[in-house]
Amino acid sequence: MASPLRVAGAIAQLAALGVIGPVIFSLLFGLLGLGLGLLPVLGIGLLLLVGFVYAIFALGWLEAARIDGLYGFGLARHRPRTSGRPGFGGFLRTLWLQAIDPISWRGVANAAIATILGWIVVFLAGLAASGLVLLFTPLFAQGSAVTLGRTDIEVPLSWAVPVGLLSTLFALAAIVGLGILHGIISRAVVVPSREAQLAEAARTSSVQRAGAVRAADVERTRIERDLHDGVQPRLVSVGMTLGLAQQKIDSDPDAAKALVAEAHTSTKAAITELRQLARGIHTAVLDDRGLDAALSALAGRSVIPVHLDVRMDGRCSRDTEAAAYFTIAEALTNAAKHARATECRVTVRLREPGTLWARVEDNGIGGATIVAGGGLDGIVNRVVAAGGQARIDSPAGGPTSVEVSIPCAS
Repeated sequence: MASPLRVAGAIAQLAALGVIGPVIFSLLFGLLGLGLGLLPVLGIGLLLLVGFVYAIFALGWLEAARIDGLYGFGLARHRPRTSGRPGFGGFLRTLWLQAIDPISWRGVANAAIATILGWIVVFLAGLAASGLVLLFTPLFAQGSAVTLGRTDIEVPLSWAVPVGLLSTLFALAAIVGLGILHGIISRAVVVPSREAQLAEAARTSSVQRAGAVRAADVERTRIERDLHDGVQPRLVSVGMTLGLAQQKIDSDPDAAKALVAEAHTSTKAAITELRQLARGIHTAVLDDRGLDAALSALAGRSVIPVHLDVRMDGRCSRDTEAAAYFTIAEALTNAAKHARATECRVTVRLREPGTLWARVEDNGIGGATIVAGGGLDGIVNRVVAAGGQARIDSPAGGPTSVEVSIPCAS
């Protein structure tokens, strides 16, 4: 049975929705109508439709938060949907997935129902007020009949007190009933069924698995490229140099020594490259001392100045910290190699509820795009695989910013 406090809260919220709900839905329909009407003007129409899609998400999110705050259903935090694909095609796919997101539409449907119930609550509140006035009408009224509130119904003065009492009691009982009904409807509409929860969990798992596979492919390609372009030719050169030294060791010992020394230098350089490559796969300090220390070491090795601002009261899971670390490392590498940046700012926060948020911004030339198999593609897929979201903004002329949010318990 619903508690009196929750019923009272539901009634107050319904009354508010009865007033502001029609305004909200008028704006939504207006945005949709303008978007469809201006669709031939591709830029404006598409922009308005994108705004409509995310306005639906925002309303669904707010409605879920309102219902969860009122009834404590324990709803999972609703996040925008993403395709995890790069480029404009990926954006359109993300937009479509968001447009058909059932969780958002359930929230909108519940808001529409609550708005209708709220309008009735407002009407009944007026009726209750009119009934109260009617109770005291015989004390000051003149004539033989009075009008009931906002209606055209005339009530004989002798019947004013019982009619006023009955209308007040009826209106108050109906308002309480609507408050209870609101909770029943909200549970049926907003709270997903067991099947829907399993389907959503399967969809999330599928997206994360696809992101993990793509991230692994990108990482493998990077390792292959680094080995092929760096360590492999250097080791081939070492082998050739040692072969020449072997040939000269009897006839020209000094030249052989010089070749051995050259091979030794090249070997040390190869070892350094292998260490850097291993550090790119995993960094020990991340496990030993945490993300703050690992990022400090990363910033110290950067070829451009890095302003590091990390505020974390605790630690997240290994996968979460690794995803954040490699995202920041890749963003710093891109800033130095491609963006021609002269400095970077890295901000990391541990936000409630249990989300690791990081942002990297450089002062480079911008214009970065997500290319399948590229570094930015690797960032997106690594973050998606960890159950998070990534946003990359790189207008022509700069600056480029990479922002990620990753659940701490991924």
